[in-house]
Amino acid sequence: MPVCLTARSGKSLNSDMPRYYDISPTLGPMTPAWPTDPPVVFKPSKSVMKGAGSNVTGLSMSSHAGSHVDAPSHLYSDGMTVEKLPLDVLIGPASVVEFTADIIDRGVLASSWPAGKVERLLFKTSNSMLWSSPAFMPKFVGLTADAADYLVERGVKLVGIDYLSIEAEHGTGAPVHQTLLKNNIFIIESLDLSPVEPGGYELICLPLKLDGLDGAPARVVLRDLADTSF
Repeated sequence: MPVCLTARSGKSLNSDMPRYYDISPTLGPMTPAWPTDPPVVFKPSKSVMKGAGSNVTGLSMSSHAGSHVDAPSHLYSDGMTVEKLPLDVLIGPASVVEFTADIIDRGVLASSWPAGKVERLLFKTSNSMLWSSPAFMPKFVGLTADAADYLVERGVKLVGIDYLSIEAEHGTGAPVHQTLLKNNIFIIESLDLSPVEPGGYELICLPLKLDGLDGAPARVVLRDLADTSF
């Protein structure tokens, strides 16, 4: 479950600390994964209980396990790889917008577009409730191809959604991914936005710096812009 150091409307654990929301589901063997991706496996390599001087665990997982960033090379062999993604896109002001529709198309997106300049947009949907189950849920909210076109038109640089894929329909290609990644709009998938209210935040998204890969798991955090301690 995500961690919130303070409730948005509650008292701070420390009045000098800004309010952060950890929107990354805990990553482990029980974390839901895309059915065709490698599973998350933790394998003890050294164990203090077995006489070793330290505990060390081997990790095996997909580059798209848990909360993760899709780099353009996810679909395009000549696209930017994850270690080259610019930090000034992965960190900065972001809008969290809540959608109640079962599918997000151009019309739904346009009717809920936040005011002001939007470069980073996070989609909060009913998907966030799916994290209570370790099983993959095939019915989830995603975007349509014309919604992806609209994001390009609006000059968005990064989008995120609260389940394993931003794509509304699978089995007929990946038009949303194609449009976004072709235009260097980076995608964050598998967020848990259940504790976060719609509004403006500072996004801090740091994918693992994996050499030449198509994506990487990331710890993703939001800082409440209403906090005045900075």
